[in-house]
Amino acid sequence: MTLNEVQEKIIEEFSIFDDWMDKYNYIIELSKDLAPFNEANKTKQNLINGCQSRVWLNAEFVEGKVVFTADSDAIITKGIVSMLIQVLSNRTPQEIKDADLYFIDRIGLKQNLSPTRSNGLLSMVKQMRLYAIAYEAKMNQKTE
Repeated sequence: MTLNEVQEKIIEEFSIFDDWMDKYNYIIELSKDLAPFNEANKTKQNLINGCQSRVWLNAEFVEGKVVFTADSDAIITKGIVSMLIQVLSNRTPQEIKDADLYFIDRIGLKQNLSPTRSNGLLSMVKQMRLYAIAYEAKMNQKTE
């Protein structure tokens, strides 16, 4: 699936719900889809700054693509990072850098989060893009 196809799928899934409480419950359900996170990766280096709750994000570069894993001590945040991973994991650095994450606005996520959670969401996206930039730089060094 392309990055935009995954976003469209998320938008479609959220369109089923009219009420934001139902959408929050669905985000909580999505948190259960997150792959198990290696406890050894719960380091200060993998902790995302700017989040109200603790969020760990790990990235590996596998066959030209960035693979993300994450965990959080807050279930809603865990569901949010799960959606970001659905969209951005297993993508090339260029795809991640260029991604227009329109699903965030289309499902009303940013408008329905507290300001601190909204800042956390932006911090997660920023960190994922920074990993992509770093892996792209490493890739370009190897080809020079």
